[in-house]
Amino acid sequence: MTEAAEATATGTNSWADRLLPRSLRGRLMLTMAAGVLLSQGLGTAIWAWQLHESAMRDAREAAQQTARSAAGAIRFFRDLPEQYRPIITEQLRTMGGTRFFVQVNRSRVPLQPIEPSQLADTVTTDVRSRLAGDLGTGAPLEVAFVAPDAQPVTDDGRTLRDLPERWVEGSMLLRPRPAPLLVIQAQFEQSGWLLLATTMPDPYFLDNANPLTRDRLLLQGATLLTVLLLVLFATRGLTRPLQRLASAATAFGTAMHQARVPEIGTVEVRSTARAFNEMQARIQRFVEDRERLFSSISHDLKTPIMRLKLRTELLDDDAVRADFHEDLDELDVMVKGALQSVKDSDIHENLAEIRLDRLVERLTDAARASAAPITLAVPPITVTARPLALRRALGNLIDNGLRYGGSIEIAASMEEGVATIEVRDRGPGLPEDSLEEIFEPYVRLEHGREAYREGSGLGLGIARRIARAHGGDLRLANREGAGLVARLSLPVVDAGLAAGTLQPE
Repeated sequence: MTEAAEATATGTNSWADRLLPRSLRGRLMLTMAAGVLLSQGLGTAIWAWQLHESAMRDAREAAQQTARSAAGAIRFFRDLPEQYRPIITEQLRTMGGTRFFVQVNRSRVPLQPIEPSQLADTVTTDVRSRLAGDLGTGAPLEVAFVAPDAQPVTDDGRTLRDLPERWVEGSMLLRPRPAPLLVIQAQFEQSGWLLLATTMPDPYFLDNANPLTRDRLLLQGATLLTVLLLVLFATRGLTRPLQRLASAATAFGTAMHQARVPEIGTVEVRSTARAFNEMQARIQRFVEDRERLFSSISHDLKTPIMRLKLRTELLDDDAVRADFHEDLDELDVMVKGALQSVKDSDIHENLAEIRLDRLVERLTDAARASAAPITLAVPPITVTARPLALRRALGNLIDNGLRYGGSIEIAASMEEGVATIEVRDRGPGLPEDSLEEIFEPYVRLEHGREAYREGSGLGLGIARRIARAHGGDLRLANREGAGLVARLSLPVVDAGLAAGTLQPE
């Protein structure tokens, strides 16, 4: 069963586990990134509001000043005799004296407004309102921001770039970056239009009101990147001891004799490592004492059993003597099975790469040579395991299948780094409520005793302990129709296994 499937089965796979990164480092980095982005977003929102209010206030003041100057220029040209207008216009262009570019046209020039914005609309509205109030004539009036590149300023279609540079250099900004122009057109007589063009006191006021400028985005990006790099280095120091502890716990579950975990890192990590080392030492002592005691008791029982067998020979009643012999033989089998269980669970050998197809062929060579009904479908899968332990586990399954099922089929497959070996027979199978009970020591069902009276009921338990000690498992299931399937799963490569003693769970 995969980790995701186990989490789903236990109900712990919440929406947060599905959406958030699975590693502590990933979650810390995501949390810090979210925190930095949230703080930057709130700061930018507050700063944008303040910038907007300041820009609106400055733009309204500039609009009032510009409108006041424009109203004076319009009144001046309206009152100026027509024959003097060209002279005054030429003097203004060459000698200065006004902030506006001034052009008298016989008809209205079509304006090409720039993309509308709240700030630009506020300025044009205030200028138009102030001009209408100051002039008070009700004459046609037009105010707009235009781009200086292609905007005509004369009634014959000439643009600012078509005019001499000295005419416009004092009233507008064309280089190095053209600034938007505020253009005012007012009809001051039946066939006369006055065009005034100028930049605002802050020529780039529209850009300055934008809170998300490139420079600010680069600064926020650099801040976020710096925080993430610092979190990455900090979490490496936090997670590395935890990973080391997790690896030690995994290895301790498969090989009892393990080196102590280094007690380094923060105070909390050192305390955890120290507690783990103490727990590991206590468990090692407990298991060693239990196995030593169990092995001694089982071995010492063989002597009194033998003495009892000799004394039964002195009994005169044949029936009583036979009963005693049967009970003593059963007790002898149990003692031998207990000793064998300890030996099979205490295997001192190193890990090695094992080809499952070759191992299964060697285990079934003798049976197939005697025409036993065995079918093999094992591809060349390589696993990392202890050879003798895996040989005992598979040997027990094959022997059980032949003994109780008559014929067996052995197949293997690999999925997501886990190799699965199935031993299928066509025997009577097992009751569903006994599929787990049969792994307990000395548990034998009725049909098992009838088929093979000499068994001790330890083989399946030993095979499961060996499988689990390798990081795998052994499960039983009934086949459709009749028969039993024993599924032995093993990781293809388990880096957590360390060289040492293979111990039962």
